[in-house]
Amino acid sequence: MNIASILRTETIELNMTAATKEEAIAKMAALVGNAGFLSDQDQYVKDVLIREGSSSTGIGFGVAIPHGKSSGVKSAALAFAKFAEPVEWASMDGQPVTMAFLIGVPVEQAGQEHLKILTTLARKLIHESFRQTLTDAASAEDVLKALDF
Repeated sequence: MNIASILRTETIELNMTAATKEEAIAKMAALVGNAGFLSDQDQYVKDVLIREGSSSTGIGFGVAIPHGKSSGVKSAALAFAKFAEPVEWASMDGQPVTMAFLIGVPVEQAGQEHLKILTTLARKLIHESFRQTLTDAASAEDVLKALDF
């Protein structure tokens, strides 16, 4: 799956401020909503937070991948944020998060699409060089280029 096909420059923010992971998720959902991927932003945020409540999506290495299958999503979407200050996320390694990907998938595509996006991202994020490329990204175009695989 080409991750860049569901990511837009307007769903990328490179200096996001958020005091909590809940605030970060809401701000990232707003990026996706403003880009036209959502039919009900409040429902989507609620569904992502419910999922987050079952277990943290902080995967370690300073990265989180919050996600949600939701009736509030019109089509598969992805947002990316680098945080101005690390955000506490209850990550697997106990470290705060410096960047996050937010995945949105319509309920009817939940099985295949959701897992394809999550697996593709996770496989890339285990590589330090990939994470460093995202850390060094100075523009939304740099992020899109890094994700064009």
